[in-house]
Amino acid sequence: MSSISQQIADELKVKSVQVQAAISLLDEGATVPFIARYRKEATQGLDDNHLRFLAQRLVYLRELNERKQVVTLNIEQQGKLTDQLRKAIDLAENKTQVEDIYLPFKPKRRTKGQIAIEAGLEPLAKALFNDVHLDPETQAKDYVNTDKGLDDTKAVLEGASFILIEHIAEQASLIQKLRRLMSKQGQLTSTVVKGKNNEAAKYRDYFDHSEKLIKVPSHRALAMLRGRNEGFLQLSIALDPEGSVVSSAEQLIAEHFNFRLTQQSGASFIQRVIRLAWKTKLSVSLENEALGNLREQSELEAIKVFAKNLTDLLMAAPAGEKVTLGLDPGLRTGCKLAVVDGTGKLLATNTIFPHAPQNNWDKSMRTIVNLCRQHKVELIAIGNGTGSRESDKLVAEAIQMLEKNKPTKVMVSEAGASVYSASEFAAEEFSELDVSLRGAVSIARRLQDPLAELVKIDPKAIGVGQYQHDVSQSLLSQSLDDVIEDCVNKVGVDLNQASMPLLSRVSGLNKTIAQNIVTYREEHGRFNARKQLLKVARLGPKAYEQSAGFLRVREGENPLDMSGVHPETYPIVEQIIAQLKQPIEDVIGQTNLGSQLSMASLISDSFGEITVNDVVTELEKPGRDPRPEFKTATFQEGVEKITDLEEGMILEGVISNVANFGAFVDIGVHQDGLVHISAITDKFISDPREIVKAGDIVKVKVLEVDADRKRINLTMRLTDKAPAKGQQKANKPNGHQNKPKQQNRSKQKPKPVGNAAMGNAFADAFAKLKK
Repeated sequence: MSSISQQIADELKVKSVQVQAAISLLDEGATVPFIARYRKEATQGLDDNHLRFLAQRLVYLRELNERKQVVTLNIEQQGKLTDQLRKAIDLAENKTQVEDIYLPFKPKRRTKGQIAIEAGLEPLAKALFNDVHLDPETQAKDYVNTDKGLDDTKAVLEGASFILIEHIAEQASLIQKLRRLMSKQGQLTSTVVKGKNNEAAKYRDYFDHSEKLIKVPSHRALAMLRGRNEGFLQLSIALDPEGSVVSSAEQLIAEHFNFRLTQQSGASFIQRVIRLAWKTKLSVSLENEALGNLREQSELEAIKVFAKNLTDLLMAAPAGEKVTLGLDPGLRTGCKLAVVDGTGKLLATNTIFPHAPQNNWDKSMRTIVNLCRQHKVELIAIGNGTGSRESDKLVAEAIQMLEKNKPTKVMVSEAGASVYSASEFAAEEFSELDVSLRGAVSIARRLQDPLAELVKIDPKAIGVGQYQHDVSQSLLSQSLDDVIEDCVNKVGVDLNQASMPLLSRVSGLNKTIAQNIVTYREEHGRFNARKQLLKVARLGPKAYEQSAGFLRVREGENPLDMSGVHPETYPIVEQIIAQLKQPIEDVIGQTNLGSQLSMASLISDSFGEITVNDVVTELEKPGRDPRPEFKTATFQEGVEKITDLEEGMILEGVISNVANFGAFVDIGVHQDGLVHISAITDKFISDPREIVKAGDIVKVKVLEVDADRKRINLTMRLTDKAPAKGQQKANKPNGHQNKPKQQNRSKQKPKPVGNAAMGNAFADAFAKLKK
């Protein structure tokens, strides 16, 4: 344990004692959010990023140690374990190195090399390998044996070469050298499968593509790997330029064994053995391994991109507790309407048919107006699917018909709404409601509180990932679960309003306990205090300890239950009250509270300085929501589909998705445009997130529009000029970042009309983008 904690501490650049404390807490069942928030004293301030890395690394290193023990035992049972081998296994830094060492000792099927050994050719193979001055033909004559199938010297030397090829291919240190060589100078080449040019049109950027393996970005790697899996592309890794006389890999193998092959009698035999060892064994396994590593690293990067985008969406600004009308747009099947109150409770539903073929425009407007008047609607959430811009226009006209209390219309993404509608939870929540109407409820609620609503949906259905279906689904699910857990616990959860899916994401709780909380609430009414949680079935002291600080009780018996102060630290607050001689209601919310207190007197053996400071900070701003203020963007009137776009237009939009190569922007035409990383800002950036994140409202300029391929090229540098016809686009597959030429700002900005933005930016960019 101490070696593992020290290794993690070195990697995190923190003290070993901090890591040991965190490991102990994790082993006791504490969650990362709980440790990060309420056990800072023990870990001396490790944050949730440190702890997430620590938890993942801990699992890997423990698995590594277990594998080392298994390998050591297996070699020992074979009677081949030496002190040198034991030390090499102990010092191995990863699983790959352990497997390299274990390779010669692995039980394997009967190979050609083993057959040759059984035929008695091992002494010959060793002799020829150890002394290149020996003449192979002369030495082989002594081993000709027809009874063993060795009819002539050719058969004998072939058998000896099989033994040596396997010997070379099992040298751990050599494999590691070759692996480094391939990583350093390997060239990944992609070519189209013969005869599939037309079928593979979407991969034409990779029909004849080559670049350094070490420089291939994750999105390009995943695109090529997908093309290979679909049978359209062939991938290979070359170490040397085409036509090279000397293979660098073969040269490295010769140097590894200290061969200086010139005109010696056995030189050509050894050269042939080395060539075959590389071509038939080592190059094949190392190329497969390199492509596997490329996929793994690209998947990890893609998962990281997805996690960051999901974090931005979940932590998007909530509109708050406002009566909201959700509109799920449709053409032939009509638009579904649902009104929810400030808490998300369903008040009314309806279906209207304003668009073709029914064209009941005026009747639909009156329906919306009546619902707004009847329920005092404050917000109208319009789904951004098919018919959304037409529906946006309808809503705008309906709002104009209202004399007062006009609601604000906001376009939100409906990504995942259909998944929620058909889910088991939606069926339980709205058993009598038509599936299509459930989507309108979800659209309304996600505007009120994106976090509370989106946790009900499989995060993969939200669609803000980069090649999300190509990556390890188990790793993706774990990463996204961690993101949701962190976001939910950062914001906190209203104990009396939270749904079962939301409660299940709270630290220390699971689906069963979450359902038991909801059941208790239905049977006994609202919770008036956190301590009532201990009456919930299966919610014991440990779960209470882990969850209580993240659950909020509004207007309860104890005002502290609405804050992030953990019940275990209530005694600190009692001391603060005694010092100030003020009631708790007056203490909560006071600014500069710390300056009025004798902080030193609050510190004790039970509560250290970090804990006391955290309590005081929380009292100053109790239950503070870390999410930003709600804002909306403005879509341009008359720009409703991709064919309405013109080069040079300056539009307002919302960042819907961020990838390593750029940012996708929803500009209200049902197809997100791409701002390449080189067009985000005038300065060099290596990651678009240095400047933008999902949900940001931005101004963009249209550079190019390809309606047939559904591609929109945008820039955030509003002085950029559209490239000349035939000029290569900014979003090149080879990753170069050429900056478009500059020009003066366009003469007149298009006049913005309405308030039809997707303020929370739940856009499914990759689902829309035609790959």
